[in-house]
Amino acid sequence: MSDFQVISDSSCDIPDEIVKKYNIEIVPFYVSFDQVEYYKEKVDISITDFYSRLTSEEVFPKTSLPSVQDYINVFTKYIKEGKDILCLCLSDKFSGSYQSAVNAKNILEEEYENAKISVVNSILATTGQGLLVIEAARMKEDGLSLEETLEKIEILKETARVMFTVGTLEYLQKGGRIGKAKALAGTMLNLKPLLVLKEGELFPYGTIRGRKKSLKKIIEMTKEYFEEIKENFNEYNFAVTTGTFFDEAVKVKEELEEELGVKLDNPIFSVGVTIGTYTGPDPIGICFVKKYEKI
Repeated sequence: MSDFQVISDSSCDIPDEIVKKYNIEIVPFYVSFDQVEYYKEKVDISITDFYSRLTSEEVFPKTSLPSVQDYINVFTKYIKEGKDILCLCLSDKFSGSYQSAVNAKNILEEEYENAKISVVNSILATTGQGLLVIEAARMKEDGLSLEETLEKIEILKETARVMFTVGTLEYLQKGGRIGKAKALAGTMLNLKPLLVLKEGELFPYGTIRGRKKSLKKIIEMTKEYFEEIKENFNEYNFAVTTGTFFDEAVKVKEELEEELGVKLDNPIFSVGVTIGTYTGPDPIGICFVKKYEKI
């Protein structure tokens, strides 16, 4: 059985300790505040510094995807080590990162006849994508082959959801990533949008008045989803995510554990540069994906 390396673009927002635990390779996105100087996410600019600038500067930042050469550089390292490659990318409806990785794969498979590179469109973003990447890493650690892992990943990505709220739709509107949630644009003051990330896109769930109610509602949204699909919470891996509102995220995590009767082993994920540019500093999300052993 050939060894393989799990790789993801940085939109997965996996905490550093989990990246290290599973030896996941991250290919950074870029962000610019002046469209001249671009910074690699978590390499040239920290998440803390990013949000500080996002909230204090009037210029709206722009993100840039990893280049074909960025992927070639990372893939080549593992090809030379004799490893196969599994790369998971941000939903292609949000970014061209997936296509960059596919182009790199095609170039390298011509140059290296024994290279075996699999690139997956996660149809997810942020912590939803991160949980999918973690499942891939768990499968590798548990001895599944690349082919077995790929087969399960294609099933698992359809089970993932991100139920979340943001303080305002302003960032999504400015960044052009509002998708089907545009129906919520222009809502009244203090009405908080409720959104679902599924099938690679943002879908509107509704609005609710006030931040506290919106945080309770995303827990209700999660419970409603599981009632609809008639599956067990314990068969899924959960995580809570935020930009900078960690106190709120901790409370949501505690309430979710109590409501669902499950223990969330994952730390709070921090929405990074790639997605934070479009959500602003205050998203709170509940993310989940089915555990690979349960499919």
